[in-house]
Amino acid sequence: MNWSVLGPQLLTAIGETLYMVALTMVIAGLIGLFFGVALYVTRPGNLYASRAVNTAINLVVNFVRPIPFIILLAALGPLTDAVVGTRLGQNAAIFAMSIAAVFAVARIVEQNLMSVDPGVVEAARSMGVSRPKIITTVILPEALGPLVLGYTFLVIGVTDMSAMAGAIGAGGLGDFALRLGYQRFNDQITWAAVAVIIVMVQLVQFFGNSMARKIMRR
Repeated sequence: MNWSVLGPQLLTAIGETLYMVALTMVIAGLIGLFFGVALYVTRPGNLYASRAVNTAINLVVNFVRPIPFIILLAALGPLTDAVVGTRLGQNAAIFAMSIAAVFAVARIVEQNLMSVDPGVVEAARSMGVSRPKIITTVILPEALGPLVLGYTFLVIGVTDMSAMAGAIGAGGLGDFALRLGYQRFNDQITWAAVAVIIVMVQLVQFFGNSMARKIMRR
């Protein structure tokens, strides 16, 4: 096996995976945060209580989340083509990954915000703090540590999605392992890709856990 040739291809695959995961997390992290906060604040008795809005967002989240990513990737083909201009490649994969991750983020955010002590929110309301300010200065800071852990967990899920994105020509470690390893019966290449993914996930988990611990100690 000629690693002088395969080595640069592996490095390229690592770069492609990092690019897809990072961009997906930025897009889905921000949009999902908005929907997660919306789910939380529109719950009965909360800051912007609205059964209609809460039910509508819940329906969308519950509709998309259970769909296996590889099926969602295919189902989103027409929409991906309309928005990105193609159904193939990294940008098409990032579009589909972002849609899948948005609703996962939304649920993670909602669940972590529900752990915030309602007494803290009520205290802020009794002091006349505006509702938007309560969200940004009370609720989100109170839940920041658990949110970091939730986002860390999601990075691992998005990495899994990026491996499947090789099915639409997006490259990455999944494509490297399947095309050059599995399909050519070369176990060394497959396990090299597996080892890189394990190291990446462990690093993300380590930094995420460390950051969450520092935040929760404050």
